Amino acid sequence: MTRFLLGAAIAVTLSSPALAQRDAPVEARVDKLESEMRAVQRKVFPGGAGMMVEPQIAPTAPTSVEAAGVPASGAITDLTARVTSLEQQLASMTGQIEQNEYRVRQLEQQFADYRRATDAKLAAPPPAATPVQPVGGPDVTVPEAPEPADKSAATASVTKPSTGDAAEDGYLYGYRLWEAKRYGEAVTALKKVVADHPKSRRASYAQNLIGRAYLDDGKPSLASIAFYDNYKKFPDGERAPDSLYYLGSALVKLDKAPDACKVYGELTDVYGATISAKMKADVAKARIAAKCK
Repeated sequence: MTRFLLGAAIAVTLSSPALAQRDAPVEARVDKLESEMRAVQRKVFPGGAGMMVEPQIAPTAPTSVEAAGVPASGAITDLTARVTSLEQQLASMTGQIEQNEYRVRQLEQQFADYRRATDAKLAAPPPAATPVQPVGGPDVTVPEAPEPADKSAATASVTKPSTGDAAEDGYLYGYRLWEAKRYGEAVTALKKVVADHPKSRRASYAQNLIGRAYLDDGKPSLASIAFYDNYKKFPDGERAPDSLYYLGSALVKLDKAPDACKVYGELTDVYGATISAKMKADVAKARIAAKCK
């Protein structure tokens, strides 16, 4: 559709002198093309302040000859240059969109394969333990191991907030459990927030913290899945950039440094215009640690 409009604009601009009298419709058509280009720019740079590209050729003021109704070659040259500039910039924007979509498809495929492999490992039964003969022979009584401390008592010590906002309360409760190193209970509470309140801003926070809990609990495989799910399900969420950053950390722990480098690149490409200076510095350090090229 954009190529067709560009071709039509050029055809009108370079047509016979009689059409020069319709300079206003041509001008409107060029303005429409400029509007379409800005729409494409917004898709390439979502929310990226200062990254919009203005047309390189600006319209010139009409001369006295044009004001009298006589077409001037300068006006035709000006419109032709504007259309050419728009065509070039639209082609550049389209190329960037295609590159971003290709990178996302690659990440999706890699994590689909990785997730299937991880699920298969988790579903496999644990190896049978080899019976150990007690020291001193079969007649020796071995004292039973003491029962673990009551986990429910430790969990009960974490206060449940009550602000009247279910999503907020659920997230804060999960956060307090995570802070108390009750990682299993934290994951359960945070998963409930994501399931019950997927449209809340706290869903992105909760899904990211699920990954953090798994990571702190020494489960980088589960953490990587949780982080990737947050980026996939809530790409506009407030913790989506954080999840990509920690996803890279989880992949490094899994000895997948090349994949971590791809994730850091995705983080910079998608959120580079919005992340904080501290995160930019952290990503730069992480890339060095992972030996990214």
